[in-house]
Amino acid sequence: MDGNAIDVTNSHGNLCPDEEWQTRVRLAACYRIIAHLGWGEMIFNHITMRLPGPQIHFLINAFGLLPQEVTASSLVKIDLEGNVVDPGPWPVNRAGFVIHSALHAGRADAHCIIHTHTTAGMAVAQQRDGLVPGNFYSGLMHSRVGYHDFEGSVVHDDEKPRLVASLDAKNLLILRNHGLIACGPTIDEAFFQMWLLQRACEAQIAAQMTGAPLIPISNSVLGAHDDAVKQTIKKDGEEDDMPALAKAVFAAMMREVDRADRSYAN
Repeated sequence: MDGNAIDVTNSHGNLCPDEEWQTRVRLAACYRIIAHLGWGEMIFNHITMRLPGPQIHFLINAFGLLPQEVTASSLVKIDLEGNVVDPGPWPVNRAGFVIHSALHAGRADAHCIIHTHTTAGMAVAQQRDGLVPGNFYSGLMHSRVGYHDFEGSVVHDDEKPRLVASLDAKNLLILRNHGLIACGPTIDEAFFQMWLLQRACEAQIAAQMTGAPLIPISNSVLGAHDDAVKQTIKKDGEEDDMPALAKAVFAAMMREVDRADRSYAN
């Protein structure tokens, strides 16, 4: 097994197809990585992933479990309305799926959606100017982040079209006064996008806490910065290779949580 490979052996035999089991293991690992990084919000946040196949089904964490308690077998299969597809012992927080159901339905390529309430993310979300291009990571994010105005806790279906419109074609969304969202076609890419946004928020808040004057990045440098980073991950004949970079990052983080506890694969 190479350095980026992940052992996702289906230890549950015929209880689910191998492709679904692999998705379960990787999603459970993502929950453990979120916990490892300190991004967890007790039992209240969710990461969802669409399952392979023609049916529109998703995996979500069982309500009541901490992210460090999530396992492949405890993930619950639901439909686009948040209804449980395969009845079992684990409950689901349907209200917590409203954001996810809106974006999954509105963006066919948003197979994985991560929503967090980190301190740095919430701090930036309540700032009038949002994420400002002042550090290495926010310089990369400046044109890749959408914003959605706060309408209260997202529990009403009539907000869904506005959420989708706010995200538009981007993969990152700052919910004003609320938190952060990242999405992508794979778990790897959604996680890496969230990591970049989280680091940008952390650096911004840390710099603002010094009280010293801050140096903004000029528009001309922002373009050059974006081009330079793409060059570092470019493959011959392609614009960039972000999916491969995201895969390597996620594999590295899986190795990190593996060293502590691999029970997520159960």
